[in-house]
Amino acid sequence: GDGPHAVGAAVRDPAAQPERTRMAWRRTTLAFAAVVALLARGTLHDGGPPRQYALAALGALVWLVFLGLAHRRIRALDVPRPGPLGMRTAYAAAVCTLAVPIFGVVVWLW
Repeated sequence: GDGPHAVGAAVRDPAAQPERTRMAWRRTTLAFAAVVALLARGTLHDGGPPRQYALAALGALVWLVFLGLAHRRIRALDVPRPGPLGMRTAYAAAVCTLAVPIFGVVVWLW
């Protein structure tokens, strides 16, 4: 037959999708950490005004929030049939992801 169990048909690995999603969250968190580190390094190296330090600290705080969201999602993917990502978590992750580059541009412009 033509069904999913036909001879020669590829069998889907049910663990592959959650593993790819876990790795994507980890990569994003690592890239996020690199951006925040560069933001902090630039601020500390330039010795700018206090508002730059405040923005760099706020960027680090946003990264910590994102790290918490990522950790929670990665742990949720450890079950055999993980549920979908909640809308609040998705919105929070999107806001965090967009906030840090904005902080970087603002610090760079000041």
